[in-house]
Amino acid sequence: MSVSQSSQGSPQAAQLRIGFALSCVFLLAMSLLLPARLLELAWVDLQFRLLRAHAPLPVAQDVVVVGIDDASVRAMNLPLATMHAELGRFLEAMAAAKPRAVGLDVTLPQTSYDGLRPGLDAALARGMLRLRNVAPLVLGVTIDEAGRPRPVHQPFLTLAGREGVGYALVQLDEDGAVRRFDEGLGPTLAGQLARRLDVPVEYGLVQFALGTDFIYVPLREVLALQAAGDGEALARRFGGKVVILGNVFPYEDQIKLPVRLAAWDRDRDTTHGVLIHAQQMRSLLEGRIVRPVGEGIALLATLAAALAWWLRPGGLNAVLLGMAVVGALALEMLLLREGRHVPLAWPVLAALLAAGARAALEAWFAMREKRWLRAAFTGFVSPDVLREILAGRLQPQLGGERREICLLFSDIRGFTTLSESLPPEEVTRLLDRYFGRMVAAIHAHGGTLDKFMGDGIMAFFGAPQPRDNPCDDAFATARAMLGELAALNAELEAEGRASLHIGIGLHFGAAVVGYIGAADRHEYTAVGDAVNAASRIEGLTKEAGYPLLASNAVLQRLTFREGFVPLGAMAIKGRAAVEVSGWRPPDKALH
Repeated sequence: MSVSQSSQGSPQAAQLRIGFALSCVFLLAMSLLLPARLLELAWVDLQFRLLRAHAPLPVAQDVVVVGIDDASVRAMNLPLATMHAELGRFLEAMAAAKPRAVGLDVTLPQTSYDGLRPGLDAALARGMLRLRNVAPLVLGVTIDEAGRPRPVHQPFLTLAGREGVGYALVQLDEDGAVRRFDEGLGPTLAGQLARRLDVPVEYGLVQFALGTDFIYVPLREVLALQAAGDGEALARRFGGKVVILGNVFPYEDQIKLPVRLAAWDRDRDTTHGVLIHAQQMRSLLEGRIVRPVGEGIALLATLAAALAWWLRPGGLNAVLLGMAVVGALALEMLLLREGRHVPLAWPVLAALLAAGARAALEAWFAMREKRWLRAAFTGFVSPDVLREILAGRLQPQLGGERREICLLFSDIRGFTTLSESLPPEEVTRLLDRYFGRMVAAIHAHGGTLDKFMGDGIMAFFGAPQPRDNPCDDAFATARAMLGELAALNAELEAEGRASLHIGIGLHFGAAVVGYIGAADRHEYTAVGDAVNAASRIEGLTKEAGYPLLASNAVLQRLTFREGFVPLGAMAIKGRAAVEVSGWRPPDKALH
């Protein structure tokens, strides 16, 4: 009996040592991937919410937000872009109040507006001059689609000075939320305000446990006090404080934050951009920017957590592990409140995973089951692509191969205008109905759905599975899509809704098809000039007056070409003109 135990113990001990080494490698590798990062972000968000609710940090001198709301715009009875005189009066009010500093989270125009109404520029400039002699002023600027600074009318920049301009931009984390204060693009609105006040500018996490929820002062109230000459009231509300002006419209300039900062809007998951600038300013003024520790500490903590592998399954060990987990998370929250962020969420989960893995291995020793290893890898890829991988025709690694494919792009015409007139929920439901029909048509004809682009669709034919004639398949899909659109429009018309109109572009050519992206985030897609050309061809459908345009490269490969009308060479942006032909369903023109 003892001999039998000895012979079995040695292999098990070796497997445990190998398992521990593999556990360390696995946990370290996972700690560098996006899921671990998202876990840390979700956990730090929860900590900020708990601290803000139960242990908020006091603010010695708060930041005041002045909001441009719907009521203020209605009271001014002016378009927001031409409220120069009102902005000038606001700055004059601030000059009377003598604040500590003023920031404008407002997009100023690129050119003079005096042509619309003489004196607009002078009114704003007059306010800037008066405030400049009393307190620092920082103008918020943005960037255009190309990433270049969006121009501002030069006299306003001159009055503000070089240190009076900062980017009204924020840095998004991987999940689209704002947690950090940094100036990777250049000096920010909050950073420039701090510099003008000789406050040290540090970088790190914004301290969301600092202060209470913001209550904004409507711009119309400030202008009313200014018009009444009530300098005492202005001084009481704004004197000696940092003031930031920005819009608080319900559905504009909304960003995702770990906590809710708006006292007037408790039901929304996003909040106004001006509030993140105000919270950044709070953190800088109070010296409360949270400084993260280096990644090395997190990796060491993950390695230490892997030692939980050696905890044998049992009640006492489970209690000790639970106490260690609770203690680590409580320590992280305490450090976060004091201005240090030590990411322990993943190491804690790593400890639980290591302990769980050891328990699973112990069960394997007893039950001799290995099938769970195979089951653990199911569902990582889509069924269609998985079939190709299992057949040995598609390897799931970064890179791709050159393939001749037919590309299909489609887009709903005028959808931006339509969506502006509908609630977001109705827009989503309408898109779901539309995409459901279109995707079914694509899959029915052997197409690969690449991606959705807003209300647009990109698909291709001929990869990963080869097709006898991908152009025939693409054209059949386009006809089916237009047929499905007609059926959907009949339903919409019966419901009293506006019909949808789409444009479809087809092009055949060479592209690189495969897994494109980064090691921790990639997708199966097609890239190349043919892709760009197909997208541009689709963009010509409205101008050409046809719901479907196909390049000659497609037309030459079609088995049946009836109904196509040659349109000649059409110019497309960024490349040479392309010979295209138009097609519309018989007896029904879709424009």
